[in-house]
Amino acid sequence: MVSGATSLNLVRDELFVTMEEAEQSLEQFIAERHNGSLLQQAVESLHQVRGTLNLVELAGAELLAQEVLDQATDIPAGASEERDVQLAALSNALHVLRRYLESVDAHRQEMPELLLPAINDLRQAGSQQPLPESFFFSVRLDQARPHTPSMPLDGAAKQAEAKRLRHMYQVGLLGFIREQNPQGSLKLMARAMERLSKLFVEEPSGRMCWIGSAAIESQADGQLLPRKSRKQLLSRLDRELKLIVANPHYEAPRSLLKELLYLVALADSRGANASAVREVFGLTPLPFTDHMLEEEYKRLSGPGQAVMRSLSAAIREELASVKDMLDLLERGSQHEETFSTLHALLGKLGKTLSMVGLSSAGNALSSQLPQIAAWSESTPMQPQQLHALADAVLYVEGMVASLESGERRDSRPLPAEPGNEAQSFAHHQLVEARIVVVDEAQAGLALAKRAITAYLESAGDKMHLANVPFSLQAVRGGLWFLEQRRAAALVGACADYIQTRMLDAGQMPSEQMLETLADALSSLEYYLEAGAVLRPETQPSVLDLAEESIKALGMPVAA
Repeated sequence: MVSGATSLNLVRDELFVTMEEAEQSLEQFIAERHNGSLLQQAVESLHQVRGTLNLVELAGAELLAQEVLDQATDIPAGASEERDVQLAALSNALHVLRRYLESVDAHRQEMPELLLPAINDLRQAGSQQPLPESFFFSVRLDQARPHTPSMPLDGAAKQAEAKRLRHMYQVGLLGFIREQNPQGSLKLMARAMERLSKLFVEEPSGRMCWIGSAAIESQADGQLLPRKSRKQLLSRLDRELKLIVANPHYEAPRSLLKELLYLVALADSRGANASAVREVFGLTPLPFTDHMLEEEYKRLSGPGQAVMRSLSAAIREELASVKDMLDLLERGSQHEETFSTLHALLGKLGKTLSMVGLSSAGNALSSQLPQIAAWSESTPMQPQQLHALADAVLYVEGMVASLESGERRDSRPLPAEPGNEAQSFAHHQLVEARIVVVDEAQAGLALAKRAITAYLESAGDKMHLANVPFSLQAVRGGLWFLEQRRAAALVGACADYIQTRMLDAGQMPSEQMLETLADALSSLEYYLEAGAVLRPETQPSVLDLAEESIKALGMPVAA
């Protein structure tokens, strides 16, 4: 708040002196656990800090100071190693609080959401429930949902459809939790929630599904970070769906609706569902974005991935110099100075890579050093030696890219010994070729979905479907080539349905059947987006979902 940020300047010096006294007393207590007077001094200083922040009306900072005070009061003199996590959380929270107050003093703008990670770390260390992301967010929850047409189903058919759509949601949720193609997973989840909102449009549960579909749409469109709290929120939504399937009149807790609406406000998505929800609930864009919060919190808490990105940028600059030298050598510019510079540069890079944990990449460069040391104007290099060095540099460049993106270093197969760089590069090329085939398959499925939408909007104009069976058969062939025979058979079944029940038939299928066909194509599209073709360990539950939809269409599916 502006008033709090302005008032902070009046007490700034005394407040920071008191905070420094609290930090020093806590640090000394950590070293001298039996000196209870040090802990008491820290607690007294924290009381003053909390009172001062309450006086200047900095709500977020006061809440963090209160949490720090509660945790410090809970720690006894002579605390054992069991309290190390709690003490570490206290030290980190005080550091974050100081940095936050310095930022508020400099920019005259309060952003209490920045303090929630530190608050929740403290609460977790004290075995307390974390605060939700929407803690500082306020919205009226009693707004009614606009009237929309419902699905013409009732009784057992309605419950069976709800179970199938919940299964679709669960498949997407599993991919999102594992972070296997999060965007594709969210699209699948959003579709399931949207269909459920239409299925239960007359029941209170339909309102929750409508808000949930907008929140998931916002998570995808706004590219919100897949935080643990959001995975837990969407998992909680699945548990609510279980209750809804059993009792459509079930009404979701207001706290859950508030959490979902916070995601809609945070993302400021332009999607259809999100826009409708924002209009109904009067949600205005928040003064920050999710990525802004993440970057600001990293700045408050100290170095993190930013350090690794800076390091990788420096390594890439060195690799660019190496590639320039290799280009000169390829052109015939072979001088003693070039050889010695290249040898020194590769030696330094190899040590740096080993230091940051990329030992395979470091060994790949180090193995080239004896060969380069032997090069001279009197002993020219051989072309195959230069090619081997180029392969090693390309391999290292790929490894550094994974370091910059934050991927796990053991997430992909790597050559254990130097000398396998050519094989690794060939494997990479094979993966790239398979990706091209998958991209073409995805394009074919997307084309089919657009054609079906146009067919529906034109009240059954078959011209929109003329090329769809041929395109899907091409997709089927590509999947067969990739040894994805089950997926190929399911795509072929969709092509047969379009040919026999839509093109050759005299009557247009019902809207419900077309939606089910779109569900099958969406499931197959998600299967490809999730990388199931490239990662054989992916569970086949998505194909089970597609098979259920195809069976609902009345099409035979091979065992």
